[in-house]
Amino acid sequence: MFEVTIEAGFSSGHYLRNYQGKCEKPHGHNYRVLVTLAGAELDQAGLLLDFKILKTLLKPVVDYLDHQMINDLPPFTEINPSAENLARYFYDQTSRQLQALTSGRVSVKDCTVFETDTSFARYYK
Repeated sequence: MFEVTIEAGFSSGHYLRNYQGKCEKPHGHNYRVLVTLAGAELDQAGLLLDFKILKTLLKPVVDYLDHQMINDLPPFTEINPSAENLARYFYDQTSRQLQALTSGRVSVKDCTVFETDTSFARYYK
């Protein structure tokens, strides 16, 4: 199997519902997200997927959240914008686009969302 990973960043605010502690109040993070793709076959250029293409796929997902109060954006009006749920959101959004682009040759292996330099959550299936 081959893997490629890209990193993106965004700044947003959020708060956690049904939580007791500091994080129940609105606050912000400078998030970092890592998206790792996997696949057994390379394309004709010898690439799993061009990094530029992956960055292009990820950009609208990042832009949707950047400089926003995440709680005000679907689906986070219904689910808590925890690092765990953000990681699943990036996984699902990227997977949907990737399936259409590569017909299943390449899949999302996992997505990792850093809330701080030392705290992160990862989602994979």
